[in-house]
Amino acid sequence: MTASLILQQVLNGLLDGVYYLLIALGLSLIFSLGGIVNLAHGAFFAMGAYLTIVLTPHVGFGGAFVGSPVAVALFGMLIERFLFRRFYRSDPILSLLLTFGLAMVAEQTLRMVFGAAPLPYSIPQALRGQIFIGDFVYSRYRGILLLVAVACIAGIWLLLNRTAFGRVVRAGVQNPDMVAALGISLQPYMSAVAALGIGLAGLAGVLLAPIYSVHPAMGQEIITPAFVVVVIGGLGSFRGVVAAAILVGLVKGLIVAAGYAQMSTAAIYLLMLLVLLFRPRGLFGERIQRFE
Repeated sequence: MTASLILQQVLNGLLDGVYYLLIALGLSLIFSLGGIVNLAHGAFFAMGAYLTIVLTPHVGFGGAFVGSPVAVALFGMLIERFLFRRFYRSDPILSLLLTFGLAMVAEQTLRMVFGAAPLPYSIPQALRGQIFIGDFVYSRYRGILLLVAVACIAGIWLLLNRTAFGRVVRAGVQNPDMVAALGISLQPYMSAVAALGIGLAGLAGVLLAPIYSVHPAMGQEIITPAFVVVVIGGLGSFRGVVAAAILVGLVKGLIVAAGYAQMSTAAIYLLMLLVLLFRPRGLFGERIQRFE
């Protein structure tokens, strides 16, 4: 295999890591601040993809790129307000059961509305084509996907580390009792975090709709690898989730490049096992307290 083909497979693996990351960041934020293990997160990813198909004929791909994540985020705020908020102080197993049921309801609703068969969605004409760098050839759309994901990650990092909102969220993750003692309510911050995390899942659905088949169970397919990224990176750690997503992407890409594509998914679970054997909290896991 030539160097250009190896690089292509590595970039494809990193692309997988990137969309795992968009899902995993929301999972990590919602769990870290609210103590909610959100098994329904994959359903929001699927909703973003289906909304893209619905909105594109009316507002184009650009409009769907903006409108779908916003609509999913607003729906996420409603879910947080009327469902998640009731379980912040409850046994985590209750929120686990709640979100599992929510995921099943969402999947069956998509199946009833759109049918069980996968729906096709093509890459927009303006974004088609190839990138040529010497002997290296890569899809233009996939390259744009990587750039958009990097911009999202940079934006979230700036939000969490360079704003007053981010300082309160990080303090709420580490010591919610101290935040409460200062007279700061975490409820509105939790709503914003839920909107942000769920909106990122919707954005991932928009970006991947043109290159993966859109079907009702697509959320269930992505949620497990996304949890793997969260576990490897460590709960409560932004840099841990980013590092884990890159590591998972590199492992998948290199396994495929070596000619063992059928083992690429199993490899990330083996990677998780190895990390947990030596770092039970994950690569950058921190001791966090539940939302009170």
